[in-house]
Amino acid sequence: MEYKFTSADFDQEVLASDKPVFVDFYADWCGPCKMMAPVVEKLAEKYDGRVKVGKCNIDEENALASKYGIMSIPTMMIFAGGEVKETIVGAVPQKELEEKIEKSLS
Repeated sequence: MEYKFTSADFDQEVLASDKPVFVDFYADWCGPCKMMAPVVEKLAEKYDGRVKVGKCNIDEENALASKYGIMSIPTMMIFAGGEVKETIVGAVPQKELEEKIEKSLS
């Protein structure tokens, strides 16, 4: 299942999560973000139950984008224990994202 994270639920769903959380900061107008959308969907399916995978629209959630210093998109972050453990900027292969997620699970 792919989550949609907002300012209203970010603290509870991401920072207080008992599992690692993969957040894709994106915008609807962003070409590379559109390219990554099916990859993020696949990650959500593959890691269902082990990692929360979701998206945060930076146009709708300016405060979150600002708080986490999102300067270019897509920016993907892996949170664990309420902290950012990994930051990946730009369109990258699914395998690279899986390696970072696996690292957060160990």
